[in-house]
Amino acid sequence: MTQTPSALFVPHGAPTFALNPGAAGAALSTLAASLPLPRAIVIVSAHWDTAEPTVGFAERPETIHDFWGFPEALYALRYPATGCREASEEVVAALKTAGLPVATDSSRGLDHGAWVPLRLMFPDAEVPVIPVSIQSRGGPEQAYRLGQALAPLAAKGFLVITSGNVTHNLRDYQMAARSGGQTPAYVREFSDWLAGRVAERNIPALLDYRRQSPGGLQAHPSEEHLLPFYVALGAGGENARADRFHAGIDDYVIAMDAYAFQPQ
Repeated sequence: MTQTPSALFVPHGAPTFALNPGAAGAALSTLAASLPLPRAIVIVSAHWDTAEPTVGFAERPETIHDFWGFPEALYALRYPATGCREASEEVVAALKTAGLPVATDSSRGLDHGAWVPLRLMFPDAEVPVIPVSIQSRGGPEQAYRLGQALAPLAAKGFLVITSGNVTHNLRDYQMAARSGGQTPAYVREFSDWLAGRVAERNIPALLDYRRQSPGGLQAHPSEEHLLPFYVALGAGGENARADRFHAGIDDYVIAMDAYAFQPQ
């Protein structure tokens, strides 16, 4: 990594990613260890979805275990994050400057889409964390605009980290698990198509992935797990160079691709 990225898109996989991070976890840890510590982290997770952009103001965001039926060891994990009111206020100001509506939440904690990758990347929890919600009804265009609104924060020492998955179809996961673990062809086809359009900086095609990509509809029956990618794409800044620093598949159908966006 020749330059500090302004935004990252990272996978969070299944909740068990926290216990078995594998190659994707190693890639996240290695990248984070190579970066200077940011002043604050803006974390945008697929699992905080609100009607309008909402910024967290909790002084000590709780670790939310928003899943059921997993090993007990997973529920014992905590991520002792801290917030920063001043940093949260700067995030609010950035969104308002971009003309976006903004709400605040003084009690919102970190769902598994946020704390699982953060725990792998910044295990000492030494950087304040500011959660920001997605708006699934707005689609890729709104998520990209949200990212663009966050882009100026890079100059103030913030790092935007967004968390989702390049493919996310739980029904196909269940079918693959029952049938012996075959990975459907669309998983690689869609992740490679996305990587190709990112390399070309073809924003119109990326925003129109549901019509233009192979397997996009099957990769994302609902869009919430891909929208954080568009936030990172926008937060990277104009003409940002994208580096896909990890590509892989976990649990048969979950593409664990990770991207770093570096300003030019």
